Amino acid sequence: MLPDTEIVEGIEPKHEQLRHVLEKYCTEQLSPGDVLPSERALCEQYAVSRITVREAIGQLVADGLLVRVHGKGTFVAAHEVRSQLHLASFHEDMRKLGLTPSTAVLAATEDTLPADTAQLLGRSLGDKGFHIRRLRLANGLPMSVDDSWLDGARFPGLLHHDLGSSLYELFEREYGCVIDEAEQTVGAIRADAGLASVLGIAIEDPILSFDRTSSSDGVPVEHTVSYYRGDRYRVQMSLRNRAG
Repeated sequence: MLPDTEIVEGIEPKHEQLRHVLEKYCTEQLSPGDVLPSERALCEQYAVSRITVREAIGQLVADGLLVRVHGKGTFVAAHEVRSQLHLASFHEDMRKLGLTPSTAVLAATEDTLPADTAQLLGRSLGDKGFHIRRLRLANGLPMSVDDSWLDGARFPGLLHHDLGSSLYELFEREYGCVIDEAEQTVGAIRADAGLASVLGIAIEDPILSFDRTSSSDGVPVEHTVSYYRGDRYRVQMSLRNRAG
């Protein structure tokens, strides 16, 4: 319910007063993804002009608290996740950031390794592997889609295990396989219809693409491409000049 606050003429402009009211309302009573009342409703509630309402909302959009979706309304923005580049499972990464990770398995099959993946894993053309696609969520919000190929010979019976938790923890617990090294490239793409539907974004929205080959004791066992929502994920890294 909107706060019953009076917006009055004074030293502080009306749009600033309204911005403070809406900011408190969004942070204390709403959650990310909740819709803000319409401009008309705000005008009537606070007896202000539409120009005042749009100015207040515009400032909150610029601050990153709100996001406008054409044809749908104004919503409370999802909190951005910042992760430092390092070798860790998604579950471990999110827990360290104070978020609750969860996973929905979209597909899990045994199939012939794609040619490029077979080469990366040091396997022969025609060798089998496990293809697993999973939607990763943080605090219930879609964060990424992982498209993974795993060495079939290294993980026999993998599909009989729970694939909705950390695969890296599963590898270590059930197969004695510790992921201790990875090569990864990061790029930017635009969402196709399939990724947009699963991640809850619009087609052509920006996505961060992480292409990773992971190894255990120097032997590559996993090739995964992860697609992260560009509006919810940022990569942080520390750089040092080691010269001199």
